[in-house]
Amino acid sequence: MSIPRHTPVAPTGLRRLDPGAGIDAHHHDEHQIVYAARGVLSVTTGRGRWIAPATQAIWVPAGTVHAHRAYGRTDVHLVGLPITTNPLGLEAPAVLAVGPLLRELIIEYTGDAGDPGERARLRAVLLDQLRHSPRHPVHLPTPSDTRLAAVCALLNDDPADSRTLSELGAQVGASERTLSRLFRAELHMTFPQWRTQLRLHHALILLADHIPVTTVAHRCGWASASAFIDVFRRTFGHTPGRNG
Repeated sequence: MSIPRHTPVAPTGLRRLDPGAGIDAHHHDEHQIVYAARGVLSVTTGRGRWIAPATQAIWVPAGTVHAHRAYGRTDVHLVGLPITTNPLGLEAPAVLAVGPLLRELIIEYTGDAGDPGERARLRAVLLDQLRHSPRHPVHLPTPSDTRLAAVCALLNDDPADSRTLSELGAQVGASERTLSRLFRAELHMTFPQWRTQLRLHHALILLADHIPVTTVAHRCGWASASAFIDVFRRTFGHTPGRNG
């Protein structure tokens, strides 16, 4: 197994990634905000996978080994913060809401360096906005139990699979009761909650490839496009037609 790169300073700036491109596993001694102003970006750590469209950013705490992958042509804005600066008080990765003002602050701050005093003021406003940024539970945690991992793998291969937990359990050799307990104990969510998270992850990836909304809905297991749009809007704050 390769050793993750150690980059002590978390960079601040803009990186443009082609569809399917990524940044291999690495870690910093500083915190980092990762924001895709265009496209969709995933961040994978030992705890699971986070994915965010242009209305959300990902908080990566100092010391977290993480890798990035782009879906669609992606503009990645990176903001490095000293370990003493943690406006959210978070010690684990998280997905944060990015409103219009925070979006513009991140884009401006990660652009070409300007007057130091102006940048300091810009950074202060950016941090203040972050303190009030709501968190969203758009996260696919990594299971460790082999039976639970097998169920998760089946649905990851086909998110439209509509089988019940009992039916899936029969295939992997575990009872519905056991799997329900494992979902709560290991992934800290119910099976329906996890399946919705999985489907949203797949939906974001398909939307980044400009797949029509109705097609995305059916491929990801929703009974109708309207049902998908409703869940998407409640999770991300906008309709899938406006994604990216």
